[in-house]
Amino acid sequence: MKVAIYGQTYQDNAIEYLVELLDELHKEPSEVFIEKDFYELYSKLESSEIFPTFTMTSGLNSTFDMFVSFGGDGTILRATTFVKDLGIPIVGVNTGRLGFLSTFKKEDVRKVVQEFKEEAYTIVERSLVQLNTKELDVEFGDLNFALNEITVSRKDTTSMITVETYLNNEYLTSYWADGLIISTPTGSTGYSLSCGGPVIVPTAKSLVLTPIAPHNLNARPLVISDDTVIRLKVSGREENHLVSLDSRIASLENGQEITISKAPFTIKMIEYTSESFLKTLRNKLLWGEDRRN
Repeated sequence: MKVAIYGQTYQDNAIEYLVELLDELHKEPSEVFIEKDFYELYSKLESSEIFPTFTMTSGLNSTFDMFVSFGGDGTILRATTFVKDLGIPIVGVNTGRLGFLSTFKKEDVRKVVQEFKEEAYTIVERSLVQLNTKELDVEFGDLNFALNEITVSRKDTTSMITVETYLNNEYLTSYWADGLIISTPTGSTGYSLSCGGPVIVPTAKSLVLTPIAPHNLNARPLVISDDTVIRLKVSGREENHLVSLDSRIASLENGQEITISKAPFTIKMIEYTSESFLKTLRNKLLWGEDRRN
């Protein structure tokens, strides 16, 4: 078993569970690689053996069986920038609040190895959205994709922006709002959900356009096919607006055309039988619970 491990360096509480995971991995023939900065934190807090490391630009390849992320959903989003199109299956061990992506309880971290060995899991391929705008190549480079969403939003102003929107070269509408979210099914439980968007199962072949605080109340979230090419053009009182890909953000001059489409690769997520998407929905959204007491 060849395993890559990643975590945010500000989360000291992840180390004790990392130690448990490593102990469980030692019970099996395994190769373990730890992200360089996370390994330095681990080395400071634990008198430990030496592990090979990896970075965003080196050390990973398609021969890995699993990429374990310690943290929350934001850490998973960061993990995708390491994995990119390598096809390494990702699993998230949640060291904070319950997340939709990082669902495995930290107290059950040993089961990550045990249930993987027992093949008590499925691989779910998550689609991504990709930004095709040359003016932002310098800011995003080859990280021009997002697992959750691509968002355009206002900058340096309290005034709304106008987002002129085309789908497959046909004009849809001009949203007058604080911004517009283009979300994948994975991202439907993130920013889009908080702005009134629908929950979509991860395997759906769809994207969602969700306006952020629209001025016109009849501007509703729209579900479209994920093979749709989306073109946007922003105007407003300020000269620039913001474009974000998950947690990565850049400024773009108003009037520049933004093209968004489905990325040519997917991110593989390990969904354990004990931690399914529907179970996470029930726990996170308190579905099926009697809240009257």
